[in-house]
Amino acid sequence: MRLALLAGTCSLALALAAQPASSQEIKNATKFGNMATVSQDMLSRAAGDSSNFLTSNGDYAQQRYYPNRQINTTNVSKLRPAWIFQTEVKESLETSPIVVNGVMYVTTSFSHVYALNARTGEELWHYAHKMGPITTYCCGPNNRGVAVSGDKVFVATLDSKLVALDAKTGATAWSIQIADPELGYSETMAPVVAKGKVLIGTNGGEYGIRGFIKAFDVADGKLLWTFDTAPDNSVGVWATTDATGRDLHRDIAAEKAQLAKSGDPYKTLGGGVWQPPAIDLAANKIYFVVGNPSPDLDGSLRPGDNLYTDSLVSLDLDTGKYSCHFQYIAHDVWDLDAVSPPVLVNVKNAGGNMVPGILHAGKTGHVYVHDRKDCSLIRFSEAMVPQENMWVLPTKDGARMLPGANGGVEWSPMAVSPTLGLTYALNLHQPMTYHVQTSQYPSGKLWLGGAFKVIPSEEQWGNLTAVDYNTGAIRWQVKTPQPMIGGALATAGGLVFAGEGNGLFKAYDSESGSVLWSFQAGAGVNAPPSSYSIEGKQYIVVGAGGNTQLDYKRGNSIIAFTVD
Repeated sequence: MRLALLAGTCSLALALAAQPASSQEIKNATKFGNMATVSQDMLSRAAGDSSNFLTSNGDYAQQRYYPNRQINTTNVSKLRPAWIFQTEVKESLETSPIVVNGVMYVTTSFSHVYALNARTGEELWHYAHKMGPITTYCCGPNNRGVAVSGDKVFVATLDSKLVALDAKTGATAWSIQIADPELGYSETMAPVVAKGKVLIGTNGGEYGIRGFIKAFDVADGKLLWTFDTAPDNSVGVWATTDATGRDLHRDIAAEKAQLAKSGDPYKTLGGGVWQPPAIDLAANKIYFVVGNPSPDLDGSLRPGDNLYTDSLVSLDLDTGKYSCHFQYIAHDVWDLDAVSPPVLVNVKNAGGNMVPGILHAGKTGHVYVHDRKDCSLIRFSEAMVPQENMWVLPTKDGARMLPGANGGVEWSPMAVSPTLGLTYALNLHQPMTYHVQTSQYPSGKLWLGGAFKVIPSEEQWGNLTAVDYNTGAIRWQVKTPQPMIGGALATAGGLVFAGEGNGLFKAYDSESGSVLWSFQAGAGVNAPPSSYSIEGKQYIVVGAGGNTQLDYKRGNSIIAFTVD
């Protein structure tokens, strides 16, 4: 493990004024030339597209690896802002910009969508979603981006709608209700489109919802299939150890007695899907991870393994039928759910042979490596953050355990360098105590079953970690002064980009972890970066708006960088 040193710094003082969200749906509606429609072929080939950035995580494999090397280790020190766009919403910014033929689509908290000229930052149109009378959400009013297909842009909203917009004007093509926000359902994830289907999961695991992932028709929003992440039989196999073989300290006899008394808890079991699935078109399968059970910290009301919470799950893309799953933590009472999106790569199996694989970065601080054919676990990485007292049970007065409930790796997507066999993960170290307090299902209200509390006397920090996914070994780590949340981008130029809550946006050498460039954005850089090219010039773009969950400084800037 090597700790990298800061190489160069540039900064910009941004005067960021809070602006009220507009009540108008569309502003400044214009066309951008003759924008080509986004075909399935374009989406299928997105991993090799060195001009566009077509999905929220770059491509269906979700590797967040951009194949352009114009910006590289030799010239990244000359990276400078090309333009800065300021949105009307100054709140937590987690969008990953999508770029299609010179048009950029970004989202903000409260489900606004902007179309921008990706060369200049000029606003083309602005969709300000008219929120319904009830919104119920956890962890901030975030939105993580859009999906594009044909001549439409798709956004999921905080009041649990899926909206299709005209890509050229921002006008609403259709809008459907995904689920009932009165019951605790909300949407912050970016959708993904494949084979004429818009795929979307749901938030609400803290409210006693029944989680799902759904497929809608891109043409008219018709529901095509639903997979419930809490099946009618959620009991499972009564697992007593986690994915790494450590004792979960379950009282199986007490759980079985509770099951006989109250029945299967699947109707209020939670299991939200926070991030888009990875898609294997060759196998016609999708792979996604499922969040925590409800109530988060009180397992007494939900006997059994609580399938498919805290799991990797695979489905048939056409039908939504179950293919396979792997559960990381059965009967989770620590809110260490699976949230960082899965990544498809080729990996070495236990016999040393290359097989189609899946990576997932857990809140536990491990990168898990799976075989794609059956979801089985091949290996897990060295721990990227301290682990202590695992798995001590929550108590009324509070039990200390590391990691805390935010991670490890939170929702932050990893990036991959397939040439190096490395994956890059943003980690948090935030010591907490876990408290349990039994309460009955409150119907649409927050249902934690206790609390997890930060220990103010203990140091908090973060790191960016490079893991060799063929061995599980940590190649390098760079420690940061604050817990990290947001996401990474790797490029063919030998770089990894990631931001911090203190406003710094950095470029690292992907092989060594050396910091090659740094920029002060004036607000927390807690969004996943993207890259694109226009007229032969490569750009890096990222949102700087802070983060509600960790209370990092708010802002409203989308910043694009390039090298002259």
